[in-house]
Amino acid sequence: MAETLRVGGTDVKTRSPFGVFVLALVTLGIYYFVWYYKVNRELRDAANINTSPVMAVLAITIGWIIIVPPFVSWYRTFKRIQQAQQAAHLTSEANPILGFILYVVALYFLPVELLYAQDELNKLWRARSASP
Repeated sequence: MAETLRVGGTDVKTRSPFGVFVLALVTLGIYYFVWYYKVNRELRDAANINTSPVMAVLAITIGWIIIVPPFVSWYRTFKRIQQAQQAAHLTSEANPILGFILYVVALYFLPVELLYAQDELNKLWRARSASP
């Protein structure tokens, strides 16, 4: 079950990485897009990262028509997570290159990048909610 935390006047959720992964599979990818929108919105609202959640989702859905946008969107999402972690002064940060590689692997197998991204987000939200 997701735990709701208050960060910067915004409610964010620490979700189970495995739960996110399973929901993405069980819903045949629908939750994948919902989750992607939510995490980009949380990064925008709680971490003050300049992003448009709608554009991020459009890039990974209809962006496939031009092939490149989903790759750029996922890389930038991991960069946003890393940027938010740096602002929160976390000692370990997300690695956008590793996240991107996991996304490429996910294209052929299962969405394993969700596990990594959600775990990094959970670290971020716990650290930000603990600080005054």
